Amino acid sequence: MATASVRKPKLATYGRVADFDDDEIAAIAKALAHPVRVHIVRLLLEKRSCIGCDIVDEVGLAQSTVSEHLRILKAAGVIAGEVEHPRVCYSLNPDRLVPLAGLLNTVFEKDSRGELNGSICCPPSAFAPTKA
Repeated sequence: MATASVRKPKLATYGRVADFDDDEIAAIAKALAHPVRVHIVRLLLEKRSCIGCDIVDEVGLAQSTVSEHLRILKAAGVIAGEVEHPRVCYSLNPDRLVPLAGLLNTVFEKDSRGELNGSICCPPSAFAPTKA
């Protein structure tokens, strides 16, 4: 029986995780911690910039709800909004995601080198999903 190979993500350099403050990383993660906000980020990845009303149409929620999600992303610096009266044009601020990317990149690097396997207190099998 052949075993399937697991494809590892290509690692990029985002700086050392120690270069970033824990509160900064947590604030970015918190801003992204909602499916609608992740959807907005994906939209902006596809379109590079987007007018607020277009985002409302794409997301399919009330304008006030989308505005609150945009406010949270903007407050965390994940997106930028430029006023072009009477509209606001939103775009991603990828530099703001570097601290979170650095943390995740460190996890992937250590995993690719096998440094996360076989911990005495938490063996990998402890994280395996259970079958219902």
